[in-house]
Amino acid sequence: MIILLYGQDDYSSRGKLKEMVEQYKANKTGLDLKYVSSTDFSDLISENQQNSIFNEKKLLVVSNAFSDKNFKERFLKSYADLAKSQNIIVFLEDKLAANDAALKIFKKYGKCQEFAPLSGDKLKKWARGKFSAFKANISPGALNKLLESSDGDLWFLDNEIKKLSAYKGERPVEEKDIELLVKGKIETDIFKTIDAIALKNRKVALILLHKHIDKGESPLYLLSMINFQFRNLLVVKDLMEKGKPYYALAKLTKLHPFVVKKSYESAQRFSYPELKKIYQKIFQADLFIKTGKLSQEEALDMLISEI
Repeated sequence: MIILLYGQDDYSSRGKLKEMVEQYKANKTGLDLKYVSSTDFSDLISENQQNSIFNEKKLLVVSNAFSDKNFKERFLKSYADLAKSQNIIVFLEDKLAANDAALKIFKKYGKCQEFAPLSGDKLKKWARGKFSAFKANISPGALNKLLESSDGDLWFLDNEIKKLSAYKGERPVEEKDIELLVKGKIETDIFKTIDAIALKNRKVALILLHKHIDKGESPLYLLSMINFQFRNLLVVKDLMEKGKPYYALAKLTKLHPFVVKKSYESAQRFSYPELKKIYQKIFQADLFIKTGKLSQEEALDMLISEI
């Protein structure tokens, strides 16, 4: 059996996979869970054909493999054999066009479920459901402010809802609580700044940072955020170059899935040497501030202009 879980809402697709794993683990016949990290189609075939030690049915998980041209070509030629397998092969794909040949195969011969990003009333309903699960409440104004800060990212919202629920207990979450505890908009803009840096668009990067400075944010705080994010990018990029799959990054880095997701997306825009060079410049900017060579704002401007 072949199953496709796809769409930009990778929070929900991973949640569905977890649900499937728990369901099959509860099965008396047992389940041998395997993650196929390579985009070499031969590795999938080998794992599918290899018998489990305990003769258990396998659940094979393959992540974002269809972006590899060779993998997709071989899949399109071999899907019939995979569909007849006694094992369950789950393909996770974050991006797949509506007219993709692989998607048509799953619709005809397998099973597929799309996870589109939540927005509007659906996103509000999802968030309220999460608060209810923690036996917490949130005012309409606070909910709107929280969702505005999230950019629709469910990984981020899941983390913030847990934090807010623990902080407030049985008391309703108010707008002032969002302002006090949620830094999502700044983090989102820092990633936008990082993307602007990757595209060599220093003007946009400076504009984004100065918007926060104009609102009263400390340049030193912004520098610390940039430092934190680029340190994460270095860690994630190093694991990517070692061939570690996306699904394993959160466990290996011990970072929140929201941070892993954003770092993974940004890390693809840089080479590892580029990230090391930028990280050294961040250290230099911090040193200039601490030694009084430059003011906080001057050091931040220098960092962006020299990258």
